[in-house]
Amino acid sequence: MAATSTATFLSFQSQGNALPQTRPSAVRFSPRYSLVSFSGLKEVTSVNCETESSFIGKESSTTLRGSFALKARKANRASRYGLQLVASYKVAILGAAGGIGQPLALLIKMSPLVSALNLYDIANVKGVAADLSHCNTPSQVLDFTGASELGDCLKGANVVVIPAGVPRKPGMTRDDLFNINANIVMSLVEAVADNCPDAFIHIISNPVNSTVPIAAEVLKQKGVYNPKKLFGVTTLDVVRANTFVAQKKNLKLIDVDVPVIGGHAGITILPLLSKTKPTVSFTDEEVEQLTVRIQNAGTEVVEAKAGAGSATLSMAYAAARFVESSLRALDGDGDIYECSFVQSDLTDLPFFASRIKLGRNGVEALIPSDLIGLSEYEGKMLEALKPELKASIEKGIAFVQKQPVTA
Repeated sequence: MAATSTATFLSFQSQGNALPQTRPSAVRFSPRYSLVSFSGLKEVTSVNCETESSFIGKESSTTLRGSFALKARKANRASRYGLQLVASYKVAILGAAGGIGQPLALLIKMSPLVSALNLYDIANVKGVAADLSHCNTPSQVLDFTGASELGDCLKGANVVVIPAGVPRKPGMTRDDLFNINANIVMSLVEAVADNCPDAFIHIISNPVNSTVPIAAEVLKQKGVYNPKKLFGVTTLDVVRANTFVAQKKNLKLIDVDVPVIGGHAGITILPLLSKTKPTVSFTDEEVEQLTVRIQNAGTEVVEAKAGAGSATLSMAYAAARFVESSLRALDGDGDIYECSFVQSDLTDLPFFASRIKLGRNGVEALIPSDLIGLSEYEGKMLEALKPELKASIEKGIAFVQKQPVTA
């Protein structure tokens, strides 16, 4: 993933008069047409490209060629070989000095869509910002320390990412984190409501099944709740599912897509292996083994680190992917889909993780098709997770209702 240039370099092959003769051209794309290469690209014979960092997506050869041709024609009107259409967005990370916050800040710093990266924490963030500011990517990095500077950090933010909180330790369940992280999320979301109520809010702080409802209640009491702009980041479950399935079935990882629904803890995580793309068959034993591994993957990391931390790097990667998706959607890309824990009417639960379509205004649509035609095993697991997820949601709501937010 190159971070040494803000331009995307393409070598166009001439076809008739549509494009000039083959000649390398430096073109800066807006993200709605940008290539996505962080996870790799399928080879396209008529295009050679090196792109800067991006975290999601697959585009067909036809779409790619069409995008390039359109860009080339527009470019010829502006300048013969170049085009300067660059989107600029401000991202704020709350908890930027932590185990997730630091690698997440680095990955977001590498995004060509970000013009300003604001880092907040209660301590030690100044050094993180100084370190990141030496990276030769366009976004300006600023640091903010303590509650007195939180408002300045948030002003004008388009996307706010909240990884703040304590990590899970050996023997800890996600629910054990509740009392500490609930208060942290509550206070941070209050500040978001006061300073950038229109921002996309990405909740990473665990337990997500409770902290997202906490955030929703805070925003409601502040009178600025927009359910389309509040997201529980469950992308890590999808990343893990894709990785484990590709390994198990010897598939190219770029081709694998496994939707994950429900919540973001233990049995509430339900990978829909029957909906895996490309279509692949699993034995009953493989389904159960993969499902349990995906559900317990966080514990796998916690135990491997032997008390030294939790899943910080993979979480940072997954969160960066979701940030990139949000920024592309804000910039008008009409083909952005991710799984996320959001307010939902797909089940009888008020919040539910499922595939969603992202747009400029946040959640553009919930995608119900993944819940149709589930296998017998998935249907049973879905019903089994509902009571636990319902209890976690209600626990979050009750927490805020017992402790009204600051006016």
